[in-house]
Amino acid sequence: MHNVAMEVKWPLPSAAASAVIVAGAQTALAPPPEWLDEYNAAALQGIRLGEIAGDPVIVASLRRNNEGNLAHWASCNLVAPGARVSVRTDGDNAELVREMVRRGLDSGLLDAFRTAQSVAWRLWMGVCFSLTDDVEVLQEVLELTSRSIGVFIDDTVAALAEEIVVARAQLAGDTHAQRRAAVALILEGAPIADARAAAQLRYRLAGPHTAVVLSAGGASVNRLEAACDSIMAANRLTGRLRVLAGADRLWVWFPTDALHVAVRDIPEAMRVVVGGVGHGREGFRSSHFQALAAERTLIRLGSSRTVVRSEELALIGAMSDDPRVVGEFTAQTLGELAQADPEVRECMRVWFTEQCNSTATAARLYTHRNTVVRRLTRAAELLPAPLSTNAAAVAAALEVLHWQV
Repeated sequence: MHNVAMEVKWPLPSAAASAVIVAGAQTALAPPPEWLDEYNAAALQGIRLGEIAGDPVIVASLRRNNEGNLAHWASCNLVAPGARVSVRTDGDNAELVREMVRRGLDSGLLDAFRTAQSVAWRLWMGVCFSLTDDVEVLQEVLELTSRSIGVFIDDTVAALAEEIVVARAQLAGDTHAQRRAAVALILEGAPIADARAAAQLRYRLAGPHTAVVLSAGGASVNRLEAACDSIMAANRLTGRLRVLAGADRLWVWFPTDALHVAVRDIPEAMRVVVGGVGHGREGFRSSHFQALAAERTLIRLGSSRTVVRSEELALIGAMSDDPRVVGEFTAQTLGELAQADPEVRECMRVWFTEQCNSTATAARLYTHRNTVVRRLTRAAELLPAPLSTNAAAVAAALEVLHWQV
């Protein structure tokens, strides 16, 4: 690819221009957060990408991809200032393409790189102008880096266009994609007969269902499927339906109303979100949507929890989609307790879940009842208002903090 272009002689920068480019590249490797926010926001303005802007998983993948390309270009310019930069080969681009193609997006997504490029170039010019006031050197730097950035984006877009063609061809015969198409009909409420759906999915819609979403940033599909198999074995199940929902995500349905998932059986970098129990076609849908909603809440909270059940996050998920609103509610409700010893907060949280029973709380926390009483007293002292006036709000705020760990 681009063999003719690669043979064209690339101009070498002067010593002065090289020094400016290297200094600028160092800045680009550790940019201010607001730069990255603007850079990533520009990418989301690409054609049709607005359709997935509300999907935190895809947005996070796009951000990783954008920031990886930026870091790659800057790193290469530390070694060879102003030179042509090769397309990244670490797999991020290919994974993003495959994820987008699975969701029905095509080459229109490549406009994201063009819109991000315009912002990156404006920010880069600002860096260069801050590093030198020598007009001739500045002109040389801008000419060289403009070419370097432009060709890097051209090469990246060309490589991704090829990846799209390959991914679409692969998905045409991908059993995961075929299953997902059938699952999508059921989730959308389409009038597909149960018998037909069962034949396509090799999974029976009648009976109980517990849906699970498994995800892990950068994990291989094999590792996700291994975790799925371990859950099935631990629960002595002989069947399940699984759909590859992304490069590092699996949607799974287990035909049971009592699914047990142990944290010790799940790799540290992986997350398992379990939906509620459902029955029949509607239960198949509702359990899955509960798991997805809980996953969105976890991402919003920045939680690192490994195994989560949707009912544990139902209250928090219903509170607000705006993290700022939830944060203000938590701070106002808990006051000084929000910054207190975590053991004090956790004691009161568990006390609420144990229906305000100190003895049960002590047993749950493996501590003495007198310790529980002391911690509850201390927690009440730190609250901005008497517990008797807003106990429900305090319990909800404590749950938010618990899941933000």
